[in-house]
Amino acid sequence: MLLHRLRAPAVLLALALTALPAVAQTPMEDPLDARDARRVDRMEKVVRELRDIVFKAQRTGAPVVVQPADTDARMAELGARISDLEQSLTRINGSLETTGHELELAKRENEALKVQVKDLTDRLAVAEKAVAPPEPPEPPAEEPARAATPQEAFTAARQLMLSGDYAAAEQAFAAYVQDYPEGPRIAEARYWWGKTLTVRNAHAQAATAYIGAIRGWPQTSWAPDAVVELARSLVALKKPTDACQALAELPKRYPKAPTTVTNRAAATRTQAKCAA
Repeated sequence: MLLHRLRAPAVLLALALTALPAVAQTPMEDPLDARDARRVDRMEKVVRELRDIVFKAQRTGAPVVVQPADTDARMAELGARISDLEQSLTRINGSLETTGHELELAKRENEALKVQVKDLTDRLAVAEKAVAPPEPPEPPAEEPARAATPQEAFTAARQLMLSGDYAAAEQAFAAYVQDYPEGPRIAEARYWWGKTLTVRNAHAQAATAYIGAIRGWPQTSWAPDAVVELARSLVALKKPTDACQALAELPKRYPKAPTTVTNRAAATRTQAKCAA
């Protein structure tokens, strides 16, 4: 802002300014173009304002404040607004960057949660299987009628096995072993009993039955197969060392064992990883 204090010489300036309108109104030979006309109008407006300022200073003797042009004020205002807009854009860009970073973090957390949910789902499925109620046991087969003699009991049990009714045959041979522990065919009954137990993967009971069948190494047609079946049951029970010991006795006790039996013995020896 420019401050002007006007003194006595201002009177001379006022007289000069009062003469300017007369000169400006003197007709000229060539007309002014529109731009020059606007420029003259602005000059006349400025002169009138200066004259008013001078007369006011003469009357009051107070200092006069000359205000800046309206255009400069507006330019300053527009500059301030532009500066505010730039600051606002800077804040918005910062907010967008922060939001993008937060979205990326949220995406990663979401993927991690998906993995955790899947893991928990798998664990829950395993737990549900572990606590699932066991299947109800099969109803026991009807106990066959007791035979009058040991031979009749053995024949009846053998017929049940030949017909494919292994459950009934298992009970029949178990009954023979219990009822006739000194019967003439007790060893063979134990052998066939072990066969029925092997069918339903009762390997521990089957091994016990086979051991009772080959006690004393009987010289019968079924004895070599009983040795192999004993070894197979021991392998199933995770006892390969005992299985290898039983197989080692096979060629000693039964050197004339059938080829089918020796082939099965070789396969079982490989399964048990017996030493050569």
